[in-house]
Amino acid sequence: MVAFRVYVDGIVQGVGFRAFTKRLAESYGLSGWVRNLPDGRVEIFVQGDRDVVWEFLKGVSEGPKHGRVDSLTLIKEVPKDEDLGFSIRY
Repeated sequence: MVAFRVYVDGIVQGVGFRAFTKRLAESYGLSGWVRNLPDGRVEIFVQGDRDVVWEFLKGVSEGPKHGRVDSLTLIKEVPKDEDLGFSIRY
């Protein structure tokens, strides 16, 4: 199992990015959360099987229809036992 904190830059707020990310993560059976940041980026914490997480990140890099992802910054994290499911944080 691997875990990453991901910072997403681009047009990622006000375009359904959090809901898109939640649906995508759930379709892969991943755990974690997504939230908007005050600086206009989106932050994601995701964990799961290494290959599945990489496929998820490929999908995140494409973003929703009305958004645009300019870059992803990945920070390796320690997987957390308490994170089950995927949620949107406010």
